[in-house]
Parts: sequence; structure tokens; C-alpha cells
Amino acid sequence: MSYGLIEWQSIVEALLFASGDEGLSLKQLIEVLELQEHEVIEIIKELEESYRVRERGIELVEVAGHYQLTTKKEHSLYLKRLVESPVNTTLSQAALETLAIVAYRQPITRTEIEEIRGVKTERPIQTLVSKVLIKEVGRVEGTGRAILYGTTKEFLEHFGLKSLEELPPLPEKSGDEFEQEEADLFFEKFNDALEDLN
Repeated sequence: MSYGLIEWQSIVEALLFASGDEGLSLKQLIEVLELQEHEVIEIIKELEESYRVRERGIELVEVAGHYQLTTKKEHSLYLKRLVESPVNTTLSQAALETLAIVAYRQPITRTEIEEIRGVKTERPIQTLVSKVLIKEVGRVEGTGRAILYGTTKEFLEHFGLKSLEELPPLPEKSGDEFEQEEADLFFEKFNDALEDLN
């Protein structure tokens, strides 16, 4: 290892942060870091221990063969207060686009959302999860076990819908592509709902 253990921990921490709730498998870390398996395992163990020893708000966990950074359970009261704060007009265009795609295409993975939008979607997804508008509804079978997202009961409540069937109908389109005008129609509905809430 050309770097010291502390530098490698910093790199792994950055990679896990960037990977969001999808996390990274041991194999992915080995490939990206170009290190041996035992070296990566040592880095992970040391990083995990550093979170445990220090008073930090996050921890490193392994879920379904993927390593990810998560908030500590003992802070759940404060996180709950945050997510229960009412939705307001701070939803960005990116968050609205992401929410529209999830609403119409659920269950859907982050990768599929990014293919539709053409840009990274980690932050908008985090925003929508924190506002309890979308949630994890399962995982894809097979390699990677990517998280599937869907809308929540709170989503329906916030936008005055009894069920997903009440979503504005999309124009008939040939093919499977999520067209911009379809998204625009949905954004208008959302913006109207947001104005009504404030």
C-alpha cells in the first residue's frame, strides 16, 4: 500500500459516502482501490473501529454484502424530528424530477432513475427519503442487490391523492422513454400542491 492506513481509510470513507445508500461490495472496493482483498478488509475494519471509538454520528455497516455509511440508531429521535418536518417549497427541480420518475415508474432503482434523467441522482434521492416522500421498497434480485424505491403514504397525503391511480395521466407515447413534457405535467401538479400546503 503506497498510502498509509489513515489515507486509505479516508479514501474508502469518500467512496462509501459517494456511493450513498447503495453501498459498495468488497469486490468493488478491491477493483477501485487496486489492492489485495486482505488489505481492503484491514482498511474496512480499521475504519469501522474508528467510527466506534470516536463520538461520531455515523457508522460503517455491512448490509447484504455491501458496506455503507449510516446514521447511528441512538440519534433516531432527532432524525425522526427532521423527517417529520413538513414538506415545503425547498424541493429542488432535481428532487421534483426524481420524485416524478419514482411515482410513475416504481419500483425503480437509482441507476434506472439516472438513466432516465441523464445525471447523478444520489442527493435528490436522499432529500426525498429524508422528507419521507419515497422509501426503500425492496431489492433487485441478483448481483449487487440494488435498492428499489417507491412512494410513501406520506407522499399521497402531501399531494392530496387517495391512491397512485389519481396521478395525472401521462400523454400516450410510443416506446418506454420518460419524456420531458410528461415530467413537466407532473411538476405542475406538484407545484400546485406545494403552494396549497404553504
